[in-house]
Amino acid sequence: MISIRDAEPLDIAFMPAIETAADSLLTSIDGAPLPVSLPAGASRTELARSLKLLVAGRPCVGFARLEELDGGAHLEQLAVLPHRAGQGIGRALVEAAKDWARLQGYTSMTLTTFANVLFNAPFYASCGFGQVTDLSPALLEVRLHEEAIGLDLIGQRVVMRAALSPSASARRHQAGIT
Repeated sequence: MISIRDAEPLDIAFMPAIETAADSLLTSIDGAPLPVSLPAGASRTELARSLKLLVAGRPCVGFARLEELDGGAHLEQLAVLPHRAGQGIGRALVEAAKDWARLQGYTSMTLTTFANVLFNAPFYASCGFGQVTDLSPALLEVRLHEEAIGLDLIGQRVVMRAALSPSASARRHQAGIT
């Protein structure tokens, strides 16, 4: 069982390399090679400014980067080292991210991903996310940015959302019970 924890400064130093390594798994979509390269990931500075960073393991072998969008939690990035793929680390990070978001009082979590990559949209669907077609202005802005940096040239992108029911501790907090 791998532990999920808050990122520390040293973890942030390794996150760009983890993201690059994870991106190396995406070499084709629907059997066709990628027509363009994936854009560079977030810098250490951008990562350090994230709303929340969760990491798996010590030293970290994967991470989840969370931001706020439209008053909800937004899973900006999920990355796991390729040699650790398929071990439940990504799922553990997603569940920990959802738990954290619930404790913060968020009622939903969104993300954007490739529709036709097994470890993207189908994986997130298995984690309780469903496709969203009616985009808020902020989600539309994310999608326009993705298109501008060339992600749509690689493959179909989708927006997904998971409803987050409040945790028992969040409900007690909202009710003023400690």
